[in-house]
Amino acid sequence: MPEYLSNLLRRPPVGWWDLLDIAVVSFLIYEFLKLIRGTRAVQMAVGSLFVVGMFYVSQLAPLQTLNWLIRNALVYVAFAAIVIFQSDIRRALAHFGQAPFFRYFNRQLAADETIEEVVVATSMLAQQKVGAIIVLEREIGLRNYIESGIPLDATLTYDLLVTIFRPGSPLHDGAVILQEGRVAAAACFLPLTVNPRLSRELGTRHRAAIGLTEESDAAAIVVSEESGFISIALDGEIERALSPDDLRQRLRDLIRPRRRFRKRDTER
Repeated sequence: MPEYLSNLLRRPPVGWWDLLDIAVVSFLIYEFLKLIRGTRAVQMAVGSLFVVGMFYVSQLAPLQTLNWLIRNALVYVAFAAIVIFQSDIRRALAHFGQAPFFRYFNRQLAADETIEEVVVATSMLAQQKVGAIIVLEREIGLRNYIESGIPLDATLTYDLLVTIFRPGSPLHDGAVILQEGRVAAAACFLPLTVNPRLSRELGTRHRAAIGLTEESDAAAIVVSEESGFISIALDGEIERALSPDDLRQRLRDLIRPRRRFRKRDTER
């Protein structure tokens, strides 16, 4: 023990690269512990620590038979862990791929998927003349409106949107708010516009969509239950009678970076 302490004290001074090395390892250990928390991998980790402790005890004792057994068993334990925890390993790799460093490369793909799900859902609702209002959060947060509805935090799919707005559904009244490609909440209440210049043909959904876009930079898609027309509201303006291809292009202009929704596109 004194020799170990003397060797430890004679170590070279810690540099910036050593601190970076410690920080990276600490981050990886922290992410690993978060990942296995609440899973069966925790029991495996505890068992592994116990085996490692027994290995060092067998060297210090010395317990040659136990040491030989552990050294030969560890080779097969590694392969067994890969087979048993293959689903957890896939989840860990997927979690690593969602890190902020890689998120930039997946942003456009996620935006395209969001656009397609919304376009397919609105097309189906328009064909069936089912009223709906779908809000896409942009730079300005919509937390107040999300809290007014029923929180979902669900994966965005067209069939989920169609199900929410199906007549008779408890959530069909109000708006669905999309946040970062997910369905944040449904049955949300939106403020109605008081603009006196709007056409009397516009119903409550259209006025709610315009009222929200007057107070934020969000985009609101409206499906009319009377005509089945698809409309989109932005910056207090509304464009009506869009085709699915027109809606797809408008959403691409909105969601894709470095491109902005042009106000003249809202004027018919």
